[in-house]
Amino acid sequence: MLLNTLCFIACAALATAHANHDQKPIAGPHKSLWYNTRRPIPGDGGTQADSVFSGISTFGRLPYWPCLTDDSEKYDIAFLGAPFDTATSYRPGARFGPNGIRQGSRRLNLYGGYNVPLDANPFNSWATVLDCGDIPVTSYDNAYAIQQIEEGHNSLLTRAPATNAKEAGPAKDQKTLPRIITLGGDHTITLPLLRSVNKAYGPISVIHFDSHLDTWRPKVFGGAPTPQASVNHGTYFYHAHGEGLLANDTNIHAGIRTTLSGLSDYDNDGYCGFEIVEAREIDTIGMAGIIKKIRDRVGTEKPVYLSIDIDTLDPAFAPATGTPETGGWTTRELRTIIRGLEGINFVAADIVEVAPAYDTNAELTTMAAADTLFEVMGLMVKRGPMSVMGTGEARGDGERDSVRGGGKGEL
Repeated sequence: MLLNTLCFIACAALATAHANHDQKPIAGPHKSLWYNTRRPIPGDGGTQADSVFSGISTFGRLPYWPCLTDDSEKYDIAFLGAPFDTATSYRPGARFGPNGIRQGSRRLNLYGGYNVPLDANPFNSWATVLDCGDIPVTSYDNAYAIQQIEEGHNSLLTRAPATNAKEAGPAKDQKTLPRIITLGGDHTITLPLLRSVNKAYGPISVIHFDSHLDTWRPKVFGGAPTPQASVNHGTYFYHAHGEGLLANDTNIHAGIRTTLSGLSDYDNDGYCGFEIVEAREIDTIGMAGIIKKIRDRVGTEKPVYLSIDIDTLDPAFAPATGTPETGGWTTRELRTIIRGLEGINFVAADIVEVAPAYDTNAELTTMAAADTLFEVMGLMVKRGPMSVMGTGEARGDGERDSVRGGGKGEL
């Protein structure tokens, strides 16, 4: 008992003595240690991201805004997830693609985000760029899920952009609209996305990077036991053609190396309005020849939709995908080809079939997908606001409708 009492007295005395010191607690984390304070960093200016291995992931550490539930924030380019994978024929898992791609994009602007080959910084330009999160997609009803994707995408696509909203643009009624980049999801999502784009622009030219045609007749691919089963990641372009969503004879595949049911698959593909660039052509005409074929096919005057299946890449570079095919391109080759499309009028884009469960610990596939979209984002920024489209010239300027100091989306 005496020992306990002595211990109590000693502790009380120590506390009293410490209280006599004029010492303030140190707040943490100390603000002077923060990276992302929007102050200039050494070099040509811009800002540096927070520690890229911490925090909540958005694409490229972009500002997040719940665009689907709150339309108060304007944007010129928006990233939007479509976590759908219940129409794939082989390996599922692309519902986790949007999250995986965001994880793979964490270091994109670690050093400021300047793209040396494109001579542009999509993170520090005229454009307001946001990550708008994901469309809520059911995994229990494909028909309803496809409707959710179409309506979610269209609600973002048809809003007034942050830049030049009142100027004439290439959309219906000469409207200027923002651009949407969608993170898939299996490739079926391109059908509802094209339906959304059709409402805004009418029939559109498509550049399709893939190892597969995806124009198969439903009886050939999947057997079509029900009308809904006929809509899957190998038939969506067949349906898009039938619905009049594609501009006639201005569409092109690149990277094709799939097996076929027969040469009639190529005939059917031609009926759907596509030209084919096979993956193996890179050995004969090179990247420059492939770029020329794509540019000659779609031109630089009309609106174009860009769809990229990550299985365009060889599985050595992107193993985490639903239907991998060997003999594909390297990440360097794909990125170079995409950069060669500068000046084309991209109004929207998607990247699909990223299934992170099959990736390596090094996140090869998700990084490849994120880096590919970094190039796409750069092309859109260099092309300028949608109001300047139709000139055939790349523009990198543009004035905002209003200047907001330090608001969300301010880059």
